[in-house]
Amino acid sequence: MAKYKQLSKEIIEKIGGKENVVSLSHCVTRLRFVLKDEGEAQTEELKKMDGIVTVVKSGGQYQVVIGNHVADVFAEVMPLLELQANDEDSQEKAQIKSVKDVFNKLIDVLSKLFQPILGVLVAAGMLKGIAALMLAFGVSDTSGLYLLVHAAGEGMFKLLPMFLAWTAASYFKMTPFIAMAIAAGLVFPSFGSVEQFNSANFLGIKIVLPKGEYLSTVMPIIFSVSLGSYVERFFRKIIPAVVRTFLVPFFTILTVYIGTILVVGPVTATAAEKLGEALIALINLNSTVAGGILSALWMVMVMFGLHWGLVPAMFNNISTLGYDKISAVLMCHSFALTGVLLAIILRTKEKKVKEIAAPSAISGLFGVTEPGIYGVLVPMKTPFIVACLSSGLAGLVGGYFNIQAYVVGGLGAFSYPSYVSPTEGIGKDFIMYTLITALAFLFGFVITMFIKIPYLYENPDEVNKETVEDNKEKINSGKKEKLGSPLKGKVIELKNLEDPAFASEALGKGVGVEPTEGKVVAPAIGTVATIFPTNHAVALITEDGVEVLIHVGLDTVQLEGKHFVSKVREGDKVNKGDILLEFDIEGIKNDGYTVTTPIVVTNTDEYVDVLGTSKEMVKFEEDLIVVVK
Repeated sequence: MAKYKQLSKEIIEKIGGKENVVSLSHCVTRLRFVLKDEGEAQTEELKKMDGIVTVVKSGGQYQVVIGNHVADVFAEVMPLLELQANDEDSQEKAQIKSVKDVFNKLIDVLSKLFQPILGVLVAAGMLKGIAALMLAFGVSDTSGLYLLVHAAGEGMFKLLPMFLAWTAASYFKMTPFIAMAIAAGLVFPSFGSVEQFNSANFLGIKIVLPKGEYLSTVMPIIFSVSLGSYVERFFRKIIPAVVRTFLVPFFTILTVYIGTILVVGPVTATAAEKLGEALIALINLNSTVAGGILSALWMVMVMFGLHWGLVPAMFNNISTLGYDKISAVLMCHSFALTGVLLAIILRTKEKKVKEIAAPSAISGLFGVTEPGIYGVLVPMKTPFIVACLSSGLAGLVGGYFNIQAYVVGGLGAFSYPSYVSPTEGIGKDFIMYTLITALAFLFGFVITMFIKIPYLYENPDEVNKETVEDNKEKINSGKKEKLGSPLKGKVIELKNLEDPAFASEALGKGVGVEPTEGKVVAPAIGTVATIFPTNHAVALITEDGVEVLIHVGLDTVQLEGKHFVSKVREGDKVNKGDILLEFDIEGIKNDGYTVTTPIVVTNTDEYVDVLGTSKEMVKFEEDLIVVVK
């Protein structure tokens, strides 16, 4: 939003400019700067600015307290800083501790890299769909109109690594044009002669390219830019400033590009080949199981470029046998995706998700699945799993009936003619394929209608705007809402807390609790608005619109999630007493942090008053705070 952009510019100016910033991270309420010289910052001027609650200096950090909108301001500040390194404190790069963390981190990265190009990606998918419709209605593939529409849509998908190079460079803090130069090398037109490259070698190392080259790929360029960001920083440190302008790009491009071709290419090609061999063997062994596995994994395989191990076998089967069983069950994935997207459109409360999901569903119906996969399903995680599962269930049916495709061609709705036998016409294969695509759609739609739809762009001020508006009358009616205690322990007045932002009630009125048991429960019926990535803080919105922040410990964001376990997700509906998160009291104290927990009503200004209990000790769910409306 415009106001956050302006606020971000003023913050950077008053902290001494971007040159004075070493690194920046954020927690649930504040921007956490590490400055070269805190004396350069105009602290008193910052405190007077609209949009800033206060400024706190603690633990070597210069903390600008924003409140609920800190994530929005952080998103605007980061691009202006142009940080090249030293952002290890950022919560975006917290230590990965498990396979689940690796998966979540990968999904998070993919989501952030695709978000800036989603609108264009959806538009390109629509153009591809229009081009396919033109062919279906008899327009010649040599027609100038068809060629122009086809190229306008296909171009972005073929050169997708170029677009991702730019967004990945922004995420991994690499110079964008260096990243794009590496991507340009990957989609270099001469790669059209794969055999020529595969017969060459580099210093005795054989060059191996994936059978599908790098056109339309996602993961190779992301891995390359991730690596390239470190390589660029290394050369920037050791190369003299007088020649840095051209020598840093020279050595970075050369090093990363050669490393990508010699490592990523062979790994991708070998993985695809071995996976293809394994799946073909499975098909020969049990077509039912193979149909389910292939259909369930196909979208994942495409994401990682592993599907190329099957493509040659598909075409070989068509040319030698006249039919193919591998591709026969795969096309149902686009129908499963479309069913999931339609259910999301009907159930999500986020207008932005509806705006992206609607055209993505249309594109998916015509076989263009990338906008739906990367724009909606992958960021939401669970719906993506549902789409894969639904495709797999339909694939089981197709595999059981041993259906065959006679052409490897059209996608989505345009794939049906591929199942018409050239000798028998419309027969068992066409009928069964029609059945499994309908099943894939229904499975995806029905299952998604019964799962929780995650929020993608949740902002309590926007997503829950209607809830707040609906409760304005209640807020001004003089009624009271009681909030139960989310903790068991000793009650402490906010003014006695060691953190100035909470002690001054700048973030809202409430109380503090020194917990004696390591769990946090919901103080009322409501919705989980925010769970910070490190799980040390949770924000709720009650049924009546009261916004409650529970911040376990002070400065515990520095623990980067250690000692904390979340039991809920953003968007979850909770009842009073439901466990929100658990934490290790002794572990936190042993690491040098206090567990004193502020519980504040962050929208205090909307009420007549917020009053804390007079009790010295409280148990879980006992009355702790009274909100006077």
